[in-house]
Amino acid sequence: MWWLAVLGCIAALGAAALLDAPLSAWALGWPVPVQSFMRLVTNLGLSDWILIPSAVLFLITAALAFAVRWRLMRTMLWQLAGLYGFFFLGVGLPGLIAALLKRLIGRARPVHLLDSGLFYFRPSWIDWTYQGFPSGHATTIFAMAMVTAFVWPRLFYPALAVAILVGISRVAVGAHYPTDVVGGAILGVLGAYVVRWAFARRGWLFVVGRDGRILPRPLASIQRYVALKRRDIAPVPRPDRP
Repeated sequence: MWWLAVLGCIAALGAAALLDAPLSAWALGWPVPVQSFMRLVTNLGLSDWILIPSAVLFLITAALAFAVRWRLMRTMLWQLAGLYGFFFLGVGLPGLIAALLKRLIGRARPVHLLDSGLFYFRPSWIDWTYQGFPSGHATTIFAMAMVTAFVWPRLFYPALAVAILVGISRVAVGAHYPTDVVGGAILGVLGAYVVRWAFARRGWLFVVGRDGRILPRPLASIQRYVALKRRDIAPVPRPDRP
């Protein structure tokens, strides 16, 4: 049913394009307290707070996994490293693609509405005012929402609500048109799906069920160890293997 997803994305972009001007003008007229709140919320779309911690934690846990000789502990550390790596790639890959596309496409941001119109394109690697489509913030936060939901499905709706709020904030602060946000959301979701598929193919954090569904299995060894620990039958390291 992939073609339904394609049609849905095209329809969403088309609907957003029709509403670019009125929605942007309406959002810019919101009360000052709302605008101030949106300026705070929009920072959640920055990728640094996701990529830097996940990269650092991945390097630390991977280094420890190489150093530890106790097999169970090494397995648990590798699972943690895989979790951090999944967050890094699931958010970072779509974000990288968005950064390249917005410079190649070069859509003018709302600041150029009066002099250039809604659909003016001038590819630029330097001038950020011509790097509107797709929204990098929207790409990052929607990718983060999907990555979180893939690992912990119960968090899907809270994560999606935060992503939508950040997307709205990009229009409210005058940084993007709705079309830019929708394009970024689509890219973020698809990018996260691709990374999950790649992990599942290798049996990292996910497993492909008999029906073809991809199911999460994050930190399976740690969960098993904790369960055995509660029953006081958890394995212990050998004295000669720290």
